[in-house]
Amino acid sequence: MRDLGFDITRARTLSRQFYDRDPRRVARELLGKVLVRKHGRKLLAGRIVEVEAYMGVNDPAAHAAAGPTARNLVLFGPPGFAYVYLIYGNYYCLNVSCMAEGKAGCVLFRALEPVVGLAQMFAARGLSMPEREPRVTDLRLLTTGPGRLTQALGITRARDNGKDLTTFSDVTILDDGFLTGRVATTPRMGITKAADAKLRYLIARNPFVSGNSGVRIQK
Repeated sequence: MRDLGFDITRARTLSRQFYDRDPRRVARELLGKVLVRKHGRKLLAGRIVEVEAYMGVNDPAAHAAAGPTARNLVLFGPPGFAYVYLIYGNYYCLNVSCMAEGKAGCVLFRALEPVVGLAQMFAARGLSMPEREPRVTDLRLLTTGPGRLTQALGITRARDNGKDLTTFSDVTILDDGFLTGRVATTPRMGITKAADAKLRYLIARNPFVSGNSGVRIQK
């Protein structure tokens, strides 16, 4: 099996203060962290390689733009909680809330590099695990895209919306000290409002991001 480069014994959870900041800063610093799902006695994990920031009530593309509702209430609560919603009637998207309570903002997880639990991820996606060593083209089918990654990790609104990601119950985000290198920024994908805002952040040239067109490299 490929060198997955993740040792959970050397990783730590992120504090609530980490998320209590501008979503743009949180998004940038979430790159390279590891999203972990505990599935019974097994772990499923992927390194975060692509995210998008949403800025709250002043961001017309954000779910929080219309103010608090029953659907988006997590966004107006404390930082560090999972906000999960359904798109196209089939796929879930995972976000984490940012900013202090009462001030909405979040980061959407767009792509992961799968690192632990590959067989379970293939099964969850309804795919056959290759008999040979999985290639990048195989692994991209697991967690490249917000709907794919939630399916691979078994994340749903009913199960996970409102969960505290700063504690390790069965889903969390860990920091294992990974260095991301260069980061690219582009406009967010799949939206029509505020479509030019460069609020998509990705690890430059990582093969698991959902696209690389029009990137601007940050040091």
